[in-house]
Amino acid sequence: MDELIRHLAMTLRGMWRRRWIGLAAAWLVAVLGGVALFQMPDRYEANARVFVDTQSILRPLMSGLAIQPDVEQQLAMLSRTFVSRSNIEKVIQMAGLDATIATPGERERLIAALMRSVQVRGGGRENLYTIAYRNTSPVEAQRVVQALLAIFVSSKPGDTRQDSDAARRFIEEQIKAYEIKLQEAENRLKEFRLKQLAQMGPDGGDYFARMTALGDALDAARLELRAAEQSRDALKRELAGEDPGVFLPDVRVGGPAAAPSDIDARIESQKRALDELTRKYTDRHPDVLGTRRVLEELEAQKRQELESRKQAVTGGKAPAMVAATNPVFQQLKIALAEAEANVASLQARVSELETRYRQLQASAKLRPQIDAEFARLNRDYEVQKRSYEALVGRRESAELTTQMGAAAGVGEFRIVDPPSVPQTPVAPNRLLLLPLVFLAAVAAGVFTSFAVSQILPTFHETAALRQITQRPVLGAVTLRLSPATISRKRRNAALFAGGLAGLASAFGGAMVLVWLRIGVA
Repeated sequence: MDELIRHLAMTLRGMWRRRWIGLAAAWLVAVLGGVALFQMPDRYEANARVFVDTQSILRPLMSGLAIQPDVEQQLAMLSRTFVSRSNIEKVIQMAGLDATIATPGERERLIAALMRSVQVRGGGRENLYTIAYRNTSPVEAQRVVQALLAIFVSSKPGDTRQDSDAARRFIEEQIKAYEIKLQEAENRLKEFRLKQLAQMGPDGGDYFARMTALGDALDAARLELRAAEQSRDALKRELAGEDPGVFLPDVRVGGPAAAPSDIDARIESQKRALDELTRKYTDRHPDVLGTRRVLEELEAQKRQELESRKQAVTGGKAPAMVAATNPVFQQLKIALAEAEANVASLQARVSELETRYRQLQASAKLRPQIDAEFARLNRDYEVQKRSYEALVGRRESAELTTQMGAAAGVGEFRIVDPPSVPQTPVAPNRLLLLPLVFLAAVAAGVFTSFAVSQILPTFHETAALRQITQRPVLGAVTLRLSPATISRKRRNAALFAGGLAGLASAFGGAMVLVWLRIGVA
């Protein structure tokens, strides 16, 4: 620690011996910095503020009907791409800056300078934009900002008529193309259905549902046929047991008329009952068997009665009998003919249903392939149809968007502050730069005295000399200062202090001058 303090003290003593060089360097930097600062031209900033109102009443009203552009995103993109070469060239022409351009190189330098100097700030949720430009001429700065403001407002978002027209033309072309595709899909589907009409049916219904319905109809027809055949067989049996004729008393010989028998009525009743039972039950049903047994007994009793009458006629014990047609026999023949016709009709129906059912069974192997092809064609048709309907809807949305943009812009520009230039220059900021120049001058003086003390070192102690030279020091001679020398040193110290005070005074005077200049402006 002592060594460090001793080294620091030696350095400070060396810098003190070179103080006049440091003071001269400080004055030189201060004068040059002050002259350069005051020679810098004043720069004036012209600015204008624009507010973009994006809250149009049409936006919520047309939500879902028209295409709603993202105005905030368009404004952000506009603010980032506004300072472009094309816009700067327009500004140069509108502001009259090309009057002093003589060569293409000067024009390129002017464009580059404007692109660096023009600023578009703001945006965000407030949609408040500031256009600023700095120039040494306030009038020129105001003209440039005025031209920038005109270009900014003219390139506002929401004017999407050109984009909407291009989009509508593209959609129209796509609609025409999809109309052709849709017609082709419809024709393919129609041709396939006509070709496979026999397999699919006229209504194009489900194949297995048709097959099931046809099988049910076939089963019902077969059941009805069996019932009709049983009824016909029953009529045949009844007709076989009935006599075609009956013997009646001969009234011509004066014999008394025979009393009508109730056996025929009972036989007819049992036949009707048997006919109803055979329609409901099978031949082995107990009711059917019992009815037939009763019917057989009545028929046997009737035959015995007829035999007894015949014997009475032939033996001369009864009045004369004549033959007549049996009405029951005639009715049974008529019913049998109707039953035969019904059976034939049902057989034809069953045969037709069986043929159709076999045809459906024969085409069962081809049906999955037909269904797959029909599903594919139908799927293609539905895809084309949905795409076509979606394009038609987009076309209507584009038309509404264009009409909405023509009726009221989605982004309305309002100039909050027109282009203006304050009387006070914004650059250079001399109140800030002057202290920096003073600090730079002081730093230059300190560094110069230190550098010179290190380049031309002096030794104030024998220890420092022995450490630097690495040689033994035999002795030292002490200098005794005379009163004149002491007076001269004091005078030099006062002069150095005066030099520092003069530097500080110059800084203070420059600050007062700048302050007064700003106040007057």
